[in-house]
Amino acid sequence: MRKKTRTGNSVAALSVLACALLISAAGKKPEPYAVVAGTVFQESGFVLPGATVTLLPQDTSKGGAKPKKLEAVSDARGEFAFRVAAGAGTYLVKAARKGFQPAEKEASISGEERVEVTLLLAPESK
Repeated sequence: MRKKTRTGNSVAALSVLACALLISAAGKKPEPYAVVAGTVFQESGFVLPGATVTLLPQDTSKGGAKPKKLEAVSDARGEFAFRVAAGAGTYLVKAARKGFQPAEKEASISGEERVEVTLLLAPESK
């Protein structure tokens, strides 16, 4: 005697759900955004991978939800990027890594754009 399974019904239901999600997502207009990106360098001029980069919104007077800080780690080329809501805004970009003095710079955006930030970390004095 063969036992009946519901695998076929489950797969069909998931397929219908996936199609419905794709159709609803296709009808939505993507939200506009800006990019705050850059590179972390050592004082010697070489890139600095593994640095923790923090993006802190400086415009806290806007109504609505409290802006949250974002964190990333610089990649093998010392690069990082943050996707933020488009519109006028000012951000503080901080970079830190063990053995180096932290650095920070301000970045301002005015709409849908990409803003580049270069951070230079000096070694800690021994």
